[in-house]
Amino acid sequence: MKTRPLIITAFFVGALAFGTTTWWPTLAVGQAETSHDHENHGKEKHQENLSAKKNEDDHAEPDHSTHQEEQDGHEKDRGNEGDEEHGEDVVSLSAAELKEFGIELAIASTGPLDQYAELPGEIVLNADRLAHVAPRVAGIVREAKKSLGDSVKAGDVMAVIESRELADAKADYLAASERRNLAGANFKREERLWEKKVTSEQEYLDARQGLAEARIELNSAKQKLHALGFSDTYLKKLPRHPDATYTRYEIRAPFAGTIIEKHLTLGESVNEDSETFTIADLSSVWVDINVYQKDLAQIRKGQTVVIQVGHGIPEETGEIAWVGPLVGEATRTAKARVVLANPDGTLRPGLFVTAQVAVANTPAGIVVPKSALQTVEDRTVVFVQDEDGFEPRPVQTGRESATQVEILSGLEAGQSFVSKGAFTLKAQLSKGAFGDGHNH
Repeated sequence: MKTRPLIITAFFVGALAFGTTTWWPTLAVGQAETSHDHENHGKEKHQENLSAKKNEDDHAEPDHSTHQEEQDGHEKDRGNEGDEEHGEDVVSLSAAELKEFGIELAIASTGPLDQYAELPGEIVLNADRLAHVAPRVAGIVREAKKSLGDSVKAGDVMAVIESRELADAKADYLAASERRNLAGANFKREERLWEKKVTSEQEYLDARQGLAEARIELNSAKQKLHALGFSDTYLKKLPRHPDATYTRYEIRAPFAGTIIEKHLTLGESVNEDSETFTIADLSSVWVDINVYQKDLAQIRKGQTVVIQVGHGIPEETGEIAWVGPLVGEATRTAKARVVLANPDGTLRPGLFVTAQVAVANTPAGIVVPKSALQTVEDRTVVFVQDEDGFEPRPVQTGRESATQVEILSGLEAGQSFVSKGAFTLKAQLSKGAFGDGHNH
């Protein structure tokens, strides 16, 4: 019984060994052939690709024109980019815009670098263009045509006064005029009679004396009316005027200006010496400069002065017109005066200022005002005018004074540059960098 299981086990082992011997070489050979086929197929494919590439390289001619066009295109693009960058660095403005923005030009040139003394000062009224208007005759105010702050022209009626004194003066003139006419007619009659020996010489002389006295009286009455401001033309027409106008006196402006004080009201009684109005011509003002004792030796008539007001008011330049001969006991300062034009009325009397007085100068190269300098991209530049517009030109600065600076490089003599209003160009340049400026 034990031998049967052993026989069965031996049978299965033998069958397994036979199957392995029969199928394993075939399977190994198939896998090897398959792997070899794949390897050969890859090598053949790679060889075909190399052959095709070689044939293309052998038969294709190099396209130099295409390569050159690509290079030209890149260079053109770079050129266009350069043009655009150059365009962005130039601000183009018309003449009208230059005037609107207050931009001023100057020609670069060599000159001295001024040294300045800084002194305090004050803007005051031009006393040569100031008037205290009095009525010249006593009366009652019937009309007040102008008010405080009004602008007036020469001859404008500012107020009307009713004056009995004026009526008396006009009546005296008219009476004297009539007496002179009568005295003249009497003299002519007596002269003819005396020539004919009809009357005596004494009567002739009396008539002549009466005419002379009448002329003196008329001249006196006329001069009184002249003193009240009436012209000869008015006096010739006076006999034809209505009687109601004899009391009318008009207070007129002596020159064009602004009413800065008014001292009358309707119904008020005024005298001939009352200051009814004060008129100032503000088209020019004085700048009174306080000169310290240590600076007196350097200050003299004719020196250039730069007046700085601040608070958005532009600087003004003038000359010293007068230096006071006395030193004030309280302030221990002397007065120096500058006369400035004030067409826009921006220089208001009462404003305190700083006066930069040019007391000396030293030789220098190209000198420009400080207002010409601006900072663009951390560089100090001056806007130079060329055919395309205004270009910010980097410059190297040297010595400087209160108002001027020396240019060592970047600006040549004879070039036109912006001396005033350069900040506006800088602003326009910044707008242009964002595509919203006048530089395109």
